Amino acid sequence: MSVARTVLLARCPRCGQGRLFDGYLTIAPRCSVCGLDFAMFDVGDGATVFVILIAGFLICAAALIVEVKYSPPYWVHAVLWLPAIIIVVGGGLRIVKAALMVLQYKHRAGEGKLES
Repeated sequence: MSVARTVLLARCPRCGQGRLFDGYLTIAPRCSVCGLDFAMFDVGDGATVFVILIAGFLICAAALIVEVKYSPPYWVHAVLWLPAIIIVVGGGLRIVKAALMVLQYKHRAGEGKLES
């Protein structure tokens, strides 16, 4: 199964069958099919940072364009951009979190170690 398909379906990176998440953003303890322990994945705040920066750039740019071009009242901005923020951040977090987990597995990424 390709990385993109595994990420979009939020499936186990090893078998491609088990679910990666228990809830919407809660990582499952292990794959229900092959038993891969998901505790080895540590996405930390990486997904959050990526999504906040990307969403902030896109939505701020769109809000500035709308403001300069149309000069709508403030309530129009609230109606347009609050749902956009919720959709972009909510949808983006799950996808980016799954992508980081799948890529960690694929590239056998682990904690950095200093040689002594």
